[in-house]
Amino acid sequence: MNDAASAPTPALVPRKRARVRAPELIGKGGWINTGGKDLKLADFRGRTLILDFWTFCCINCLHVLDELRELEEKHRDTLVVIGVHSPKFVHEAEHSAVVDAVERYEVHHPVLDDPELATWKQYAVRAWPTLVVIDPEGYVVAQHAGEGHAGAIATLVEELEAEHEAKGTLRRGDGPYVPPEPVASDLRFPGKAVVLGSGNYLVSDTTRHQLVELAPDGETVLRRIGEGEFREPQGLALLPDGKVVVADTVHHALRTFDPATGAIELIAGTGRQWWQGSPTSGPALEVALSSPWDVAWWQGKVWIAMAGVHQLWTYDPEAGSVQVAAGTTNEGLVDGPAAEAWFAQPSGLAATEDRLWVADSETSALRWIEPDGSVHTAVGTGLFDFGHRDGPAAQALLQHPLGVTALPDGSVAVCDTYNHALRRFDPATGEVSTLATDLREPSDAVLVGEDIVVVESARHRLTRLRLPEEAVTVEAVAHRTRREATEVAPGRLRLDVVFQAPTGQKLDERYGPSTRLLVSSTPPELLAAGEGTGTDLFRELTLNPEVTEGVLHVSAMAASCDDDPANEYPACHVHQQDWGVPVKVTEQGADRLPLILAGLDAPEAQEQPAV
Repeated sequence: MNDAASAPTPALVPRKRARVRAPELIGKGGWINTGGKDLKLADFRGRTLILDFWTFCCINCLHVLDELRELEEKHRDTLVVIGVHSPKFVHEAEHSAVVDAVERYEVHHPVLDDPELATWKQYAVRAWPTLVVIDPEGYVVAQHAGEGHAGAIATLVEELEAEHEAKGTLRRGDGPYVPPEPVASDLRFPGKAVVLGSGNYLVSDTTRHQLVELAPDGETVLRRIGEGEFREPQGLALLPDGKVVVADTVHHALRTFDPATGAIELIAGTGRQWWQGSPTSGPALEVALSSPWDVAWWQGKVWIAMAGVHQLWTYDPEAGSVQVAAGTTNEGLVDGPAAEAWFAQPSGLAATEDRLWVADSETSALRWIEPDGSVHTAVGTGLFDFGHRDGPAAQALLQHPLGVTALPDGSVAVCDTYNHALRRFDPATGEVSTLATDLREPSDAVLVGEDIVVVESARHRLTRLRLPEEAVTVEAVAHRTRREATEVAPGRLRLDVVFQAPTGQKLDERYGPSTRLLVSSTPPELLAAGEGTGTDLFRELTLNPEVTEGVLHVSAMAASCDDDPANEYPACHVHQQDWGVPVKVTEQGADRLPLILAGLDAPEAQEQPAV
């Protein structure tokens, strides 16, 4: 273990590129997008290989899929991207659900379905998303956690291409991707719905990048809207003037659609994704957003579930401005004043007179915000607890809910997406019950008279249900994430966030420290010392021996700029990742916890022959 007082920060020490043999790719779920062929590492010899460890619930993973598309296309004859699907939730371990997700998010490369996290463990991955780069000879040469690494990886890919072409170890040709057969249906993975003044339904047809207007029967297509305008649209909210606000999710924007004229107008967002350090308020068309997933009209403003940064924002149509309303950008479940609360990928909103309900998907929680800005939790305990359990809200469990709907009696219906169920929470009694099961990934619901119409996203349809007078009886099931806890020793624990500035870049220290590290824990008593914010990418933590398990929350940021003396205004890049690391405190545990932001934690790695 390094001595913090004397050793240089490992993140900032330049190293010769380590050569570590890549482990084999193993996954019990098998391969997707290969035409039924099983692939091995040897099949990629001569190509640069990027392993993208992802899970389909994770918004940051979806961002990385988009970041990689240009790189895949540019180097299509020398580079292969392989998705390694490593599930967090039980539902994500179902092979059919992974197949659906691959189509839903237009993943155009092979995907290894690894439901038991075998390859995740082989590569010592600790976060979604993580990218691992393997050179044409089968050696791991880089690892990156989080978003924003596409530029650095592009430089590395070009270096590897030149190096191995010179050595004669580069092999060009077509990749192994085989597209699935297209499926005909009126909707394809619809996201959200709203009832228009005409009684028709407006549905976000997410995978086809359109809105679809359906007749009151919920089936007859009247018109398709916005071809070429939207990219994976999600949330819809009816405004007092009859227009509809649309969360244009992948475009990081809000648009309005006027059902009377058909006009579509951009009202918020720049088209670029929000990054740390960007403005958090101002003229709506000058402030970047990040994957807005749902919208609701409340208290005279449009409220935005900003899934990409774990916050709630508002859009004020009178002022034409946006601003953060609640959340810190840290991912987790913390109640309290709006400016101090933590959310985890809020994905569904429903407004009543005195509450804004929030489906907080990654914490499997139902939460609400008061008009005074205070944030509260009705159901849910944190990032790693989920299941299907009814009864008192304090012990009830959901699994990655994406939608919430206010009911006439003051209760709320929750689209409990990964449990394929419609649930109900009654604030008057504090009880959670189940209204319906055998729905397939319900993502939203709207009231129509005495019925509720559910968006069954993975069945590509709207389903009309009569609100039952009595709840359905469901056997209680509780789960923890399949990800194994990291065993750490009580007492002193060295935390190292490994960061190496990419080739051609250097740390940006023109305006002060270029790195930041924030550490906290759940429960708070887990950390006896070491919590808080600092500028070093290492920290000496002290673990309380009386707390045997918990979660370490680590948020790291590093800023680097192009190292070109001739350029007065070099391009700068922000590298950021949040980790929620489940830990188990044991006497036999490790006294050092390395988390890789960018680079390799292998300073003493020895060369090994590749397989």
